[in-house]
Amino acid sequence: MAGLVPGSAAAAPAGNTGESAASWPVRQGATMIGVAFERRSTVRVGIVGLGNRGGSMIDLFLAIPDVRVVALCDPVKEKTAQAAKKVTDAGQPAPALYTKGDHDFENLCKRGDLDFVYVATPWDWHFEMARSAMLNGKHVGVECPIALQLDQLWELVDLSERTRRHCMQLENCCYGRNEMRVLRMAHAGLFGDLLHGAGAYNHDLRGLMFDPDYYEGPWRRLWHTRLRGDLYPNHGFGPVANYMDVNRGDRVVRISSFGTPALGLAAYRKEHMEPGDPSWKESYIESDRTISLVQTAKGRVIRLEHDVSTPHPYSRINSLGGTKGVFEDYPERIYIEPDHTDDAWADFARYTDWDHWLWKEHANPPGGHGGMDYMMVFRLMQCIRLGLVPDFDVYDAATWTSPVPLSHASIKAKGTPQEIPDFTRGLWSKSRPGMDSEKPAE
Repeated sequence: MAGLVPGSAAAAPAGNTGESAASWPVRQGATMIGVAFERRSTVRVGIVGLGNRGGSMIDLFLAIPDVRVVALCDPVKEKTAQAAKKVTDAGQPAPALYTKGDHDFENLCKRGDLDFVYVATPWDWHFEMARSAMLNGKHVGVECPIALQLDQLWELVDLSERTRRHCMQLENCCYGRNEMRVLRMAHAGLFGDLLHGAGAYNHDLRGLMFDPDYYEGPWRRLWHTRLRGDLYPNHGFGPVANYMDVNRGDRVVRISSFGTPALGLAAYRKEHMEPGDPSWKESYIESDRTISLVQTAKGRVIRLEHDVSTPHPYSRINSLGGTKGVFEDYPERIYIEPDHTDDAWADFARYTDWDHWLWKEHANPPGGHGGMDYMMVFRLMQCIRLGLVPDFDVYDAATWTSPVPLSHASIKAKGTPQEIPDFTRGLWSKSRPGMDSEKPAE
């Protein structure tokens, strides 16, 4: 795919802490760091993509007071009709429907009565839809990954600054109960000086990727014929980046990636797919397991993993270590001094007092993924409604997604480190709030 690996200094600025501002693309507007939403009494939402993800997330938008779903878009008319019924069943006015082909989202984005556009479509469309939303004056939140090329990431940063619209990677795993508890503990110094962390998306998706209905075609499997690197780094990278205050006092500077042979999907196809199935025309190059090492300006190390094509239990790893101890997830366990001195893992449930206020207020949230989806939507809508600065911004979106093209480039170069752009253009060293928020006054 053209453009996956940047070839110019503008697309890939120098990655060391001493780089000059001249090596970054010219800023087209003021920074979006610290920029609050405009306060709204009612948040008006448009949803693009009503498949498995969008079709379930609409329930959460409808569950939150002072949020109105105004418009829906999907070329599959039946899905749009089903989602529209959910809106009217919730007592809201019938939403406008956009079903006239793949580009009807552009007409949704042009509406004058929308505050926020939520994108839950196949990855190929994420960049174009985020771009359209901002150019039409809308804040936008996009499912992972937000784009697949470095030049696209830079363009989204530039557009956010130029249009003064927020462009966010809606990373639900940042709102997991364990992730938010570890975040608060890390910021309170319970792990001491932070040294290392790890995150992953290790999820056996073989059956789903060969299911002709689940993904509405082979779009996700086809990415395994295009790239060799980490296709889905955000779930693991986002939480660890938050623990380490990446873009808020530290930044990631380089990534080295290594990949195994691509055998898993072909083996699954041989065992499960009938001769003549369209998948037999595909040649898979995506590494069955990608392992990346990311270094920060402060010298910390983050390990990222991606594996969706071999048999194994689900894990995001979610680990954090420092000079006073370590936390590891899947299963959750902790060891920190002076609480533990017997060389044995301890029960993480002992630390519920460190739960984030969101989890204290919403102990049994609705929705999928253990409640993290609801927490994400609730908090985002709260920030827009109250006119707050969002928990993460376009710089985080670009940073968390950058391993997609960069891991591919590193694997092709036999593990050669790839410099990670400073999307903040030098503002990363300033401490500022992020996910570890204070409860706002209504």
